[in-house]
Amino acid sequence: MKFCSACGAPTEVRVPTGDTRLRAVCTRCAVIHYVNPKMVLGTIPIWEDQVLLCRRAIEPRLGMWTLPAGFMEVGESTADGAMRETMEEAGARVRLGNLFSVFDIPHVDQVHMFYLAELCDLDFAAGPESLEVRLFREHEIPWHTIAFRTITATLRFYFHDRRAGLMSVHTGDIREIVLPHEPQTGLDRSS
Repeated sequence: MKFCSACGAPTEVRVPTGDTRLRAVCTRCAVIHYVNPKMVLGTIPIWEDQVLLCRRAIEPRLGMWTLPAGFMEVGESTADGAMRETMEEAGARVRLGNLFSVFDIPHVDQVHMFYLAELCDLDFAAGPESLEVRLFREHEIPWHTIAFRTITATLRFYFHDRRAGLMSVHTGDIREIVLPHEPQTGLDRSS
């Protein structure tokens, strides 16, 4: 941030009094501008032994498969955001279940949260950010074209828990891995 959103004066990066991190601080009014991680919310829409996936119509990862998810909006709960994103991307109405996975992705300043969700019916369709939506059984999942590692991890945990007959909450960190033949982009890499 180069200019203060409160008064328009230039900012400088420094550690404010009483803080321990570098922050953008206004040179005129001394407002501290905090930058915090963004929340990505989504669902695991389930119909019997199948999961609904969306093929992305936007970058990053255009054409790859993902669970319906997106950024949290101001004024909504994580559950509301997960249901909204499911409707926007997959046109799917769901009954929201328990929180299932929470992954920190520090290299892109994001936290991804996915809820279990039961599809209310089979009336779903691709939204503007999806090329297509489709139900997949575990053996049909296009693992090599899953868009993000958080999706791969969430799906693997889901199918493991389903076989075990006990759903748990899964947490962890997804760290950036740059393979020698890939350019460094700062995006989450699929496994």
